[in-house]
Amino acid sequence: MDIEIQALLNMKNLLFGYLCPMQQFLDELFKEQQYDKDQFFLLAGPCVVESEELVMQVAGKVAAICSEQGIPYVFKASYRKANRTSAGSFTGLGDDKALQILKQVKTKLGLPVVTDIHSPAEAEMAAEVVDILQIPAFLCRQTDLLVAAGRTGKIVNVKKGQFVSGEAMRFAVEKIQQTGNNKIMLTERGTTFGYQDLVVDFRNIPQMQAHGVPVVMDVTHSLQQPNLSSGITGGNPEMISTIAKAAIAAGADGLFIETHPDPTMAKSDGANMLKLDLLESLLKKLISIRKAVSN
Repeated sequence: MDIEIQALLNMKNLLFGYLCPMQQFLDELFKEQQYDKDQFFLLAGPCVVESEELVMQVAGKVAAICSEQGIPYVFKASYRKANRTSAGSFTGLGDDKALQILKQVKTKLGLPVVTDIHSPAEAEMAAEVVDILQIPAFLCRQTDLLVAAGRTGKIVNVKKGQFVSGEAMRFAVEKIQQTGNNKIMLTERGTTFGYQDLVVDFRNIPQMQAHGVPVVMDVTHSLQQPNLSSGITGGNPEMISTIAKAAIAAGADGLFIETHPDPTMAKSDGANMLKLDLLESLLKKLISIRKAVSN
C-alpha cells in the first residue's frame, strides 16, 4: 500500500476509530445482560481467587452496580498467580479448587469470567470454565501460548507487554488469528519507566484499536511499582481515578479494574487495587465522560 495512503488510514483510525459499536463476539458474551449499547464494558474483581466467600461477595456487588448503571460486566480473578516477585508470595488455592469457584460465578450469578493462563497446557484446562483467556503482559510474545489460547475458540485478551509498543501488538493479534480465532482483545497496562515504575502512553489505545480489536485499559496494574526491594509490588492507587478517566476520554472500549473489600488484606496486588466501596462513584463519573466524548 502507498505510504501516504497508509498514513491517512492510520490517522483516520486514530481520530475516528474509537467509540465504535461493540463487536459481535462481545454482543454474544453479554447477551444475558441488560446494558447501554454505547457504554464501555468492565472486567473487574480481585487479583486472585482467595476464597469462595470473597469471590461471590465481589462478583455480586460489582454485578449489581453494573446492572444499575448499564455497564456490561465480566468477573475477573486469577485462579493461579504464576508471576510473583517473591517465592513466598501467595499463588493460589490450587488450580482445581479455584477454577471450581470461578465456575460458581457463572452458574450462580450468570456472569462471564476472565482468568489468566501462563502455559499452553493451562489454556485447554481453563477454557472448560471461563469465557475469556487472558495472556499476562510478560507473556504477550509467547507464540505457543497465544496459539494454544486461540485454538480453544474462547475470547483471548492479550495484555500489552511493558516492553512492547502498541503497533507491535499486531503480531500477537496475527498469531491468534492464524488459529482461525478472531475473538481478540488487547489491553494497555503501562510501559516500564525505570526499574520501579510504569507510565501510561494513551496513544496505545487508538494504535491498538487500529488492529481491528477492542482495547481495554488496565487501570490498576498500570499503577504498579514493581521490583521493590521488599519483594512485594507497590502501587499508586490514588491515581486510579485519573487513569480511568483519561482512558475513557481516549476512547478505550473497556476497563480492567482489580477491586477488593479491603485491599490492605488482599493476598495479591493489594497496593494498587481499588477499594470496592469506591467503585460505584468512579463508574458514574466515567459514564459521564463516555457520554461527553461520544457526542
